[in-house]
Amino acid sequence: MDNGGMRELLDAARPRLEDYRRLKSAGLVPIDGDFFPSVHYPPITMYPPITEEAMFETYTLPPDGMFDLYVHIPFCIRRCVFCHYPSLYGAADAEKDRYLAALEKEMDIYMRRLGISSLKARSILIGGGTPTDLTPAQLERFLAFFTSRLDMGGCRQFNYDVDPSTLVGPEGMERLRIMRSFGVNRLTIGVQSFNDPILKRMNRSHDAAAALESIRNSQELGYKVNIEFIFGYPGQTPENWVEVVAQALRTGVDEIQFYRLKVIPYGDQHGVIQKVRAIHPDEMIPVEETFLMKQAAIELLARSGYHENLRRVFTRKRSDISLYAFNQCCALLDQLGFGLTAFSSMRDRFGLNLQYFDEYYRAIDAGRLPLNRGLVRSNEEQARWAIILPLKNYFIRKKHYEEVTGVPLAGAFPRTFAALKEFGLVNETDSRVELTPLGAFFADEVVQQFHQKDYMPFPPENYAAGPLNPYRQSSPEQAVEKTH
Repeated sequence: MDNGGMRELLDAARPRLEDYRRLKSAGLVPIDGDFFPSVHYPPITMYPPITEEAMFETYTLPPDGMFDLYVHIPFCIRRCVFCHYPSLYGAADAEKDRYLAALEKEMDIYMRRLGISSLKARSILIGGGTPTDLTPAQLERFLAFFTSRLDMGGCRQFNYDVDPSTLVGPEGMERLRIMRSFGVNRLTIGVQSFNDPILKRMNRSHDAAAALESIRNSQELGYKVNIEFIFGYPGQTPENWVEVVAQALRTGVDEIQFYRLKVIPYGDQHGVIQKVRAIHPDEMIPVEETFLMKQAAIELLARSGYHENLRRVFTRKRSDISLYAFNQCCALLDQLGFGLTAFSSMRDRFGLNLQYFDEYYRAIDAGRLPLNRGLVRSNEEQARWAIILPLKNYFIRKKHYEEVTGVPLAGAFPRTFAALKEFGLVNETDSRVELTPLGAFFADEVVQQFHQKDYMPFPPENYAAGPLNPYRQSSPEQAVEKTH
């Protein structure tokens, strides 16, 4: 992009900074601009202990018997500075073989617990870690035992999250062919940046050339390809970030996804980025510059025909989005997770697996699910959950909301919705409630208005005492007028 085009694009993005200042004064955004993603509700780091018995005592299978399935493979080539999930780095093949054996047993334990002989898959996501940080033989072994336990007749999408370095060269092509042979049809490639100095600061195992090769290889073998990036990372500028987005557009992929850098842990590991901020706070990107990067990317993607179909997910065709993400976060359908730190998100409850390898293996060897945290939601928490995930990621269908909560949306959090509408953050029609473009930009902060106080990401003093201070919105009288 030439200098004139860059200046014009950044100038077009600058009005969003005034929105940020206004909403910070209103109490929506923390005073220091810090960030906590609304990926789950309650946040995944805040679940209390739960037993397998308590988790499943009142659980019933969904009417159609179908699940979205997730498998966690916690191995990586090296530790990325930004990552908040436990993993083993450079693990020996013997350790990976041990984990795969435990994973196979866990699936059988889960099926016995549910009283079923196979798992009816609606969609599948294999993530990590780096789930392709297996030898081709191990990858084939995993996919063979995994798919042998599935009924895939209704499976519409089979996703893999992958690292570029595992999809290059002859071995990378072999992995791609193995995955295709088992029905994998969609890849999310964790590119993170096309800027080599930034990739080095992230401690990534690939450079820009390898990332581009992995994309070409995946496209050549017929995969739907999603590439994801991080913005707001030390060393980035609005200009070099826009160049990365422009290069992403030139790849012609089906989907482009980007995330703001997360410093506060949202998983079971404290990322190295916390230490970076503590030791070198001057290296962190100023909040306003981070927001400028975000809005500039939105502008550039829109001009190129990509539209935000799920939050921070940009495609030309709506059908190219992750069905796993949509089913879990928007349709609120039952999802099961297998492996270390994996979660299961169901119609009225949530369970989270152990985060330490030794404890995970001991639970499996004892014939028990490796579950240690979770929640069977109360009526009020169900009412909050059924707003937070759909509103952030897509929109709330009023009919569906009443089906999953027993409460009409009109009777839920009326003052909160009124305040959000007053600030131009939410629109409502006869059939649905959705974020405006302004609300979508601040989606994580908007939906935190519906958090119960114990699940707030930041203390009260982090927010201005304005009408959108989330501690005002979360008061009990703000909840539901009646419960189901």
